[in-house]
Amino acid sequence: MTPTHLPGRVAIPSLPSVLGAFNSAPSADARKLLLDCLRSLRWADRIAAHRPYPDVDSLLAASDEAAYDLSPGDLAEALVAETLPTLPDGTYSAAHTAMSAAHAAYEAKFGHAFVICLEGLPAEEALDHVLEGIRSRLANDPEEERVVAAEELRRLAKERLGDLLRGAGNCAINPHGAAPGN
Repeated sequence: MTPTHLPGRVAIPSLPSVLGAFNSAPSADARKLLLDCLRSLRWADRIAAHRPYPDVDSLLAASDEAAYDLSPGDLAEALVAETLPTLPDGTYSAAHTAMSAAHAAYEAKFGHAFVICLEGLPAEEALDHVLEGIRSRLANDPEEERVVAAEELRRLAKERLGDLLRGAGNCAINPHGAAPGN
């Protein structure tokens, strides 16, 4: 079946993309959005300052590069804002107790929250992965753990930024839920 040409049809312009909205958002709004992904002012400022990004992959690559360049002070700033991963609904109370105890030991040794990226991991495996991660990383010396935590923060920032760009629709920049410009 051949398509019928309908005279007078007008193409309907598409709504702005999430990346387009991010690229054109006021600097303060872009920075706030970025700080929801990683609480490092230097990281957020650097990514916001290099807009516009031609595509999501370029933005995610910039996120990685900026995260690799964080100083120990920048890492400490970002780690202060992190919390333990949320356990899946229905996780039994003993698991919460085990998680709290392991985290307390980790925090006592390293002075910051335990961070781990669970990207791509099934929810039912999250608890075991987090507990194993805490136990194994407690054996690290502080410098080794700083490197591991920095890598986990980089992965978390990239995952959060990607999720935000993929899942927020046209509401990524506007906190009121309307598409930018509406």
